[in-house]
Amino acid sequence: MKPIIAYIRVSTAQQGKSGLGIEAQRAALVRFAEVEGYKIVGEFVEVETGKGADAIDRRPQLSLALANARKAKCPVAVAKLDRLSRDVHFISGLMAHRVPFIVAELGADADPFMLHLYAALAEKERALISQRTTAALTAAKIRGARLGNPHIEAARAKAIETTKASAEKNAANVLPIIQQVQASGARTLREVADALNARGIATPRGGKWYATSVKNMLERGVAT
Repeated sequence: MKPIIAYIRVSTAQQGKSGLGIEAQRAALVRFAEVEGYKIVGEFVEVETGKGADAIDRRPQLSLALANARKAKCPVAVAKLDRLSRDVHFISGLMAHRVPFIVAELGADADPFMLHLYAALAEKERALISQRTTAALTAAKIRGARLGNPHIEAARAKAIETTKASAEKNAANVLPIIQQVQASGARTLREVADALNARGIATPRGGKWYATSVKNMLERGVAT
């Protein structure tokens, strides 16, 4: 049987939605492997939140999946194309890693050109939906309709406050360690990240440290 690496991605807001949850993606990949004669030799699950999730340094599990696929000389498989990304440029960048990707819902024969095409079409569809939604909201405001749900707005504000408090707590815990690493001779952001990873210290999201994540933490420390 041919080996594949399974990659599963969800955000905290998507975990409960039908077709996007971890178990649903895992089941889809298992069915695909059984039908197409593949053997899943590794699985990497990414749970991310917030914007900027398409940046590779915010997707440590994807980086690990790519590394393991290169080592095993096999493809990375996802249940749906948007589990890789919703951004066509990000998908194009992934192709530069020279690791083949398989999208279960598109079939094993979907080549890189088809993946680019499907991603471009999906991106265009989202842009059109966004334009239509904006036009509809503008029209509703002109008519004097009251937009938004006060309960949802209150819940959103509370969630933002909770997230901010959690981020500040994480910064307070990690910043002293970063300062110790810098005092020990680490000069660049990359050196600091390597030192944190060597000590087994995870990021607030439980992943590996990269130069960008160290930079963000230091900037948060200045801001607070």
